[in-house]
Amino acid sequence: MKMALLNPNLNLRLQSPSPSQSHQQLAWTSSVAVAPPTNLATRLGFGFGFPLSTCLKVTCNAVAQPVNLGTGTPVRSTSILVVGATGTLGRQIVRRALDEGYDVRCLVRPRPAPADFLRDWGATVVNADLSKPETIPATLVGVHTIIDCATGRPEEPIKTVDWEGKVALIQCAKAMGIQKYVFYSIHNCDKHPEVPLMEIKYCTEKFLRDSGINHITIRLCGFMQGLIGQYAVPILEEKSVWGTDAPTRIAYMDTQDIARLTFIALRNEKMNGKLLTFAGPRAWTTQEVITLCERLAGQDANVTTVPVSILRFTRQLTRFFEWTSDVADRLAFSEVLTSDTVFSVPMAETYDLLGVDSKDIVSLEKYLQDYFTNILKKLKDLKAQSKQTDIYF
Repeated sequence: MKMALLNPNLNLRLQSPSPSQSHQQLAWTSSVAVAPPTNLATRLGFGFGFPLSTCLKVTCNAVAQPVNLGTGTPVRSTSILVVGATGTLGRQIVRRALDEGYDVRCLVRPRPAPADFLRDWGATVVNADLSKPETIPATLVGVHTIIDCATGRPEEPIKTVDWEGKVALIQCAKAMGIQKYVFYSIHNCDKHPEVPLMEIKYCTEKFLRDSGINHITIRLCGFMQGLIGQYAVPILEEKSVWGTDAPTRIAYMDTQDIARLTFIALRNEKMNGKLLTFAGPRAWTTQEVITLCERLAGQDANVTTVPVSILRFTRQLTRFFEWTSDVADRLAFSEVLTSDTVFSVPMAETYDLLGVDSKDIVSLEKYLQDYFTNILKKLKDLKAQSKQTDIYF
């Protein structure tokens, strides 16, 4: 099957395997040769569409040639677009950018509850949806740099945003002459092709690299902020904490540190085209994180341990049904958990490149200690206030 996508000047061919193949595989090759735009629609890249198959196994081979957009009004280097601005990392990127004097535009999906907090901070909010490529070009007008923090929602197929949407965004960025693109990926994504999201991240890295856009790719290991809802809050509320018996170790990092290092790298022209990995000071197992939370909370956790073997079996079972295929894709991380993988890297060289002192990077112990100190103080104050307002008859 061959499909021509985007516009007459871009040739993107998709090859789908025969249904008899035991493992679905999607192979694509692209050849970009875009002539100078002759009208506004062409210049803005309208008409993007990606009828990709449901296959998730991706083999990437892309060759891109420069796009000549002609001359126009210069775009200020301080003009940035943050994609995924309402997420755990995205909102820290926005805060850091505003603090450093950038003109920040945030791409968010249309939603019932508007992202008013971004406007309150001083950012401009524009509505678009990566799953609807025709909504993207207008958001890029006057933008110098894209910082891409977006990822799909849990209820969405992984490929919708993280593959099809990112391909559309990168091609729009190329067509409109975006000067720099920052992409967040996952550490070790190149080593786990059996995990759909990690393979997609790796292929997106290659697609961005071959696009010819000045870019920085940053691989991440894990966010400290994610541990609050997963472990800290359930322990305080005496609810079950879910864990596994996996030996995997993760070097969690504070998203505020990730944002700070990102802008240091962004200002350094030597970082163009670089692949960086950001990792916290130490790698932790699930049990070590739970034990730390127990100590800081001053109470034991009600731990429910799920053997990794059960997760693997569940994934194999859900792969048999089309309506559970997305569940299987997300359970694919169980394959990583059984591999004794360490999601961490030595950071000394990266700190030297960026001129950062390792002592300025927050440790997980410090992050969780600050959280529990603050939350326990608030709980104590609320309890005291409640006693003062009690009325006895």
